[in-house]
Amino acid sequence: MSLIFVFIDGIGLGEKSPDNPFCEADRYPAFLQLAGGTAMTRYAKPYYHEKELFLHTDACLGVEGLPQSGTGQATLLSGINASRILGRHFGPYPHSKIRYLLEEHSLFRQVSDIGRSFYFMNAFPEIFFERAMARNRWSCCTLMTRSAGQQLNSVADIKKGRAITAGLRQDYWRANLNLDVPEISEQEAAERTLRVAEEKDLVLAEYYLTDKAGHNQYPEYAHEMLTRIDRFLMTILEQKKDSMTLLVTSDHGNLEDLSTKTHTFNKVPLFINGPMVSFFTEVKSIIDITPAIVKAFSG
Repeated sequence: MSLIFVFIDGIGLGEKSPDNPFCEADRYPAFLQLAGGTAMTRYAKPYYHEKELFLHTDACLGVEGLPQSGTGQATLLSGINASRILGRHFGPYPHSKIRYLLEEHSLFRQVSDIGRSFYFMNAFPEIFFERAMARNRWSCCTLMTRSAGQQLNSVADIKKGRAITAGLRQDYWRANLNLDVPEISEQEAAERTLRVAEEKDLVLAEYYLTDKAGHNQYPEYAHEMLTRIDRFLMTILEQKKDSMTLLVTSDHGNLEDLSTKTHTFNKVPLFINGPMVSFFTEVKSIIDITPAIVKAFSG
């Protein structure tokens, strides 16, 4: 059995409001399906069926202040409360005092320790590597991946069909970075992910443009970014094998309230679809997700 972990940055369960793009549920059929056929708001009822689960998950971690990406993702990807260790929320990058969580205790490290394979789908252009190396400043996902022994994907891996870009379609790389990569559909990006999931036990895909859209506050940009990830998710739901489990969650709220540029205190969704679902029924917080994944692979 394999697990496809789609981490979507900055989506929470907000109010029924014109400022919440998720209220236009018919525009996002995958999110509609994952939330049990209703708009993905705080009023969507959690549910658990034989192979489907939807939960409202705490991202505030018992620490005052707005949740942030650095501590939220370090917590999500280690199962250890990074905000509590630091005494505050911090982001967007992991603070130096919590980097060890991603270097030594990450999800990838933990699944590797029990003999399971992993793969981070995202690729990065050369300019990313130049800037990250110059300052030794890596995002949570990239720090975790490097520390666990996987070389980060680059243009070469995109051309081989072994990786995806942040925007899924590869159009940004062509238009803004002048890189010679073909433009693809969200469906093809999902199919690449599914092919890798036939080889690896755990496959992680990160989508951060939702958080960027929340900060920008432009409704049409938010719609475009949600449409992209929704099509990606729908392809996985429709084409994944019965032995594959899809997990979708976030690090904090943001996009669900376009009336503010900041993150929110809202709970974040946890969606599970597949045979591993029973291992996630007791999840209360983003702290609980990595331990549940490890338990699922150990069981």
